[in-house]
Amino acid sequence: MATERPRLRIGFIGLGMAGSGMVRSMYEHPDVSIAAAADRHAGPREAFARDFEAEVYEDAEALCESDNVDFVYVATPHQFHKEHVIMAAEHGKHVIVEKPLSLTLEDCDAIIEAVDRTGAKVIVGHTHSYDPAIRVMRQMIASGDYGKLGMINTWNYTNFLYRPRRPEELDTSLGGGILFNQVPHQVDSVRLLGGGLVKSVRSATGVWDPARPTEGSHLTFLQFEDGAAASMVYSGYDHFSTDEFNGWIGEGGGASAPDSHGRARRSLAGVGRDEEISLRTSVYAYKGLGDRTASGPQNQPRFGVMVVSCEGGDLRPTENGVAVYTSEGMSEVEIPAGRGVPGRGDVMDELYNAVVNDAPLVHDVRWGKATLEVCLAILESSRTRQEVVLSHQVGLTA
Repeated sequence: MATERPRLRIGFIGLGMAGSGMVRSMYEHPDVSIAAAADRHAGPREAFARDFEAEVYEDAEALCESDNVDFVYVATPHQFHKEHVIMAAEHGKHVIVEKPLSLTLEDCDAIIEAVDRTGAKVIVGHTHSYDPAIRVMRQMIASGDYGKLGMINTWNYTNFLYRPRRPEELDTSLGGGILFNQVPHQVDSVRLLGGGLVKSVRSATGVWDPARPTEGSHLTFLQFEDGAAASMVYSGYDHFSTDEFNGWIGEGGGASAPDSHGRARRSLAGVGRDEEISLRTSVYAYKGLGDRTASGPQNQPRFGVMVVSCEGGDLRPTENGVAVYTSEGMSEVEIPAGRGVPGRGDVMDELYNAVVNDAPLVHDVRWGKATLEVCLAILESSRTRQEVVLSHQVGLTA
């Protein structure tokens, strides 16, 4: 008789946009039981309590003290990541923490010390480096079947800066703007494909709206230790959308609206700051699981457009796989459905295998620190208009 796989019990710290987005993903994962949530706002807590036979708390530490929680998902604002990851680890919990790991390298070091001391399994996610196409392309690169990796180009145009925002989300010093919220997706994916060891960064960022005084765009060039290079472009100014290049399939794999250009800007026109803050909570906070039988997106998640170039061919994520372009023509490698929601299920798989099977982590705290180092170097390079050489990068072991 087959032995039933143990299920891990999750507690959510934060039921805002990131946390609420993960609730369904964890609900649909076969190795997870939803056990608890903590949020300082009553509305999301009450909605969560209606949906699940689970504990609810106003205070994060009370959740971490629960004996009914095996691991926590830290989805609080960036400035609290250090506090909450260390708190969870010191209470014997494993952790998935939203990107970025923290806002400074010094805070990352404090987290690393706590993780090493307590033995907690901690990974940084969700980033789009968990997307199935990124994983498969990494395997294709590592196989050597397409020759040496030469360059990676990725670009994404969205409405990010014009979604309702709290004040700190428009303040770079507090983790606002694209550099701590969207660019980590690009950096983490590019680092994974390139093996992790970024040597240097040269970048130009843009702050183009005085009413939203934080970085809304960047154009960055990365050089890897082995000579491969990558370019990354992101604009969150709600004009063009790269969903147009993806057949109007959005970031999460669902349908995107062809007539959405500028819609987010228009919806904020005339909205005051207090009203925008209220909108931020009402629009993105957890309001309920809805139809528990509803099927999710039918396509793979993608973060804009990406082309990976090796000596023997080019690779590109598609709706349900990876397109391969060689001298023989174009073909497509289909990616079988994984466990749970694509990408987000892969986050859980990595933590589960580490906790239950003692498998090595890829997106561990040192990896997260290295990704943050690149993001901070983008800011520095743009400010100084000079190349920045890195010193805290971490390579893949396989």
